[in-house]
Amino acid sequence: MYRQGAHMSMPPNRNNQQNQGGGSSQKPSPGRSFLPSWVWWLVLMALLFWNVYALAVPKTTPSATLSYTAFLEQLRAGNVATVTFKDQTINGTLKNAIPAPPNPDGTTETTPGQSSSGIGPQSYTQFTTVVPTGGNADLLPLLQQQAVTISAVETGGSSFLADLAVSVLPMLFFVGLLIFMMRQAQGGQQSVFKFSGSQARVYNRERPGITFADVAGEDEAKGELQQVVDFLMHPQRYRSLGARLPRGVLLVGPPGTGKTLLARAVAGEARVPFFNISASEFVEMFVGVGASRVRDLFARAKAEAPSIVFVDELDAVGRQRGAGLGGGSDEREQTLNQLLVEMDGFDEETNVIVIAATNRPDVLDPALLRPGRFDRQVTVSLPDRAGREAILKIHTRPLKLGSGFDIAVLARRTPGFSGADLANLANEAALTAARRGGTEVCMEDFDEAMDKIILGTRQAGLLNEMERRVVAYHEGGHALVAKLTPGADPVSKVTIIPRGRALGVTEQLPEEDRRNYLKDYLIGRLSVMLGGRAAEELAFGQPSTGAENDLKEASSLARRMVGRWGMSEELGPVFYGVEDVHPFLGREIQQPREYGDATAERLDTAVRRLVEEAHAQAQETLLNYRHLLDMLVDELLVHETVDGRWLDSLLTNNTPAAEADGSGKARVI
Repeated sequence: MYRQGAHMSMPPNRNNQQNQGGGSSQKPSPGRSFLPSWVWWLVLMALLFWNVYALAVPKTTPSATLSYTAFLEQLRAGNVATVTFKDQTINGTLKNAIPAPPNPDGTTETTPGQSSSGIGPQSYTQFTTVVPTGGNADLLPLLQQQAVTISAVETGGSSFLADLAVSVLPMLFFVGLLIFMMRQAQGGQQSVFKFSGSQARVYNRERPGITFADVAGEDEAKGELQQVVDFLMHPQRYRSLGARLPRGVLLVGPPGTGKTLLARAVAGEARVPFFNISASEFVEMFVGVGASRVRDLFARAKAEAPSIVFVDELDAVGRQRGAGLGGGSDEREQTLNQLLVEMDGFDEETNVIVIAATNRPDVLDPALLRPGRFDRQVTVSLPDRAGREAILKIHTRPLKLGSGFDIAVLARRTPGFSGADLANLANEAALTAARRGGTEVCMEDFDEAMDKIILGTRQAGLLNEMERRVVAYHEGGHALVAKLTPGADPVSKVTIIPRGRALGVTEQLPEEDRRNYLKDYLIGRLSVMLGGRAAEELAFGQPSTGAENDLKEASSLARRMVGRWGMSEELGPVFYGVEDVHPFLGREIQQPREYGDATAERLDTAVRRLVEEAHAQAQETLLNYRHLLDMLVDELLVHETVDGRWLDSLLTNNTPAAEADGSGKARVI
C-alpha cells in the first residue's frame, strides 16, 4: 500500500457492531408511564407557578378610599356607576376616573397593597367609603335618582373556603402528582431519587428473546453455554448427584464476536430473567455508589431466581488492584470488592448465574478468575470459513440477492472478519446497490463494499503523472514479489486509485484461515512488504516517502520473529518479551526488561539483518523480472486497477522458456 504507504495483506478486524443475528427491541415495561418524563416535570412547574401566583399576587383591584363627603359629591355629580353595600362599607365604581385625593402628609390615599409613597396609581375608578353611624336616609333615594346599580353582600360570611380552593387545593394536587410519579418510576425499576440503585435492563420471560438458532459461527462456545442452560432448567438433576452449579461464566474474545449475543441466547433458551448491565455503569464519582449498585443488582437477581446477570466489559471494573503507578481508583476497587463478595456469597440453592464478557482477560484481577466466582472461561474467537458462511447466511437473509452471488466465495475472501464485520459488509453492499439504482444486491456490490471497509472511501485520482508512476511502481513491486514468492498469499487486486489515506493498494487475501505461521512464510511476507521500496529504487534510483508504513510493519514483524518467536540464529530460541503492551501506566517500570544492553544490541542487529535480507531478496526478484514489472506498471497507468487473474495471465504468457516445462506452460513458482 502506498500511503506514506503500507502494504495490506490481511483485512482489519473491525468489531464495533453487534454480531450474528439480532435482538428484540426494548419495549416500555407495563408499570411505566407512557408519557415522557419531561411532560410530568412541565406540569409540576406549572402547578408550582400557579401556587406562587395565587398566594403572592393581590386579588383586589386597586382602589382609593374616599371620605363620605367626597363620595356624595361624586354621586350628585352623576359619576358613580355601581355600589355594593357590606355593613357600613360601600365599594363602588366611578364612571370617569379622577385623581386620588391626597392624605394630610402628601401621599396618595390607596388601599393596602398599593404604594403609599406617590408611586401608586395617580387616578382611580374603584373606591371605598364608610357610611357614618346611623346611616343616611337620603342615600338610597339619591342612588336611585342617579340610576346607580345597587347590590349588597350578606354580612357575617367568610371567604375561607374560596381561599382554600385557590391556594391549598393546587398544592395538594402537586404533592399527589409527585407521589404518583415516584410510584410509576418504582414500578419501572427506576426510582427518580434512587441514585444508588442498579441501572440494569431486564429482559424477562414474556419478552421475545434470542436463542441459539439466532447465533452462528460459534459452535464450540454454544456447546459450552448449552450446559449452563441445562443447569438453569434442571438444577435438581445435578444437585441429586452432589454437583454444585457454576457461579460465573466468563466470555473471552475479540470485539464483535458475539459475546453479548451469546449471553442473551442463554437467557432465551433457559426462559429466565436476564439482567443486562455494563460494568462502567457501576462506578460514579460519588464514593460508595458502585458497591451499592452491585448489592442492589444481585438482590434483584436473587428475587427473580433462577436468573442470569450479564456484565458487559467486565474489565472496566474488574482490573487488577494496585497495578501500575499510583494504584487504582478507590471507588472502582470498592465496587470490585463488593462484586467479589456477592459472587462468593451465593447460597447453594440460589439459581443465579453471572455471565461476563471482556476482550482483555489479561488485565482482570486474579480474585475474579478463581473457581467459585468465574468457574468457566469460554473463548469466543473469530469465526472460521464455515462459521463465516453461516453468519453471512443470517445477515444476507433479508437482502434481495442477484443470481451471481456466491456466499462460499465471499466467506473465503473474508478471513479475519468477525460477525460484526460481516453484518457491516452485508449492509454496505445493500447500500451500494441502492446508490447505483440496482434492483438486486450483486457480487460486485459486495466487492465494492469490501474495498470501502478494508481500504477506505474512494478519493479523487492522482493528477501528477510522475506521482502516478511512482505509485504504480510501488504497488507493482508489492504485487510482483507476492506472485513470485513461494507460499505468499494470493494477490486479488492491485490499484493506484487513492482510497482513504492510501494512494494505492495491493490487496492479498489468504485462501485458508491460518493460526500458525512458519518462518519461511514470515520471511516471504517481509519481502512482499519491502517490494514497493525495492521497485522504487530499481526504477528511479532512490526511494520515496511512500514506504513509511511498510518499513514500520516490516520492522515490527522482524522484531517479533527475533524476540518473541526465537527465529534468529544469533539469539537462538529465547523469548525476550519485546513489544509487550502493558495495560497499566508504570508496569514496565516495575517490571524492567529481562535482558542486558549487550543482548539488546544483538537483538537490534538481528532485526536489521532480517529486514535487509528480505529487502535484498525483493530487489533480486524484481531485477530478474524487470520486464514484467514494466508491463504491470503500464497496465496500471492505463486502467488504474488490475485483478489477480490478469497477473496470472501476465506470468503465464511472459515467463522465459527456461522456466517452462515440456508442455510450454509456465512453471508454477
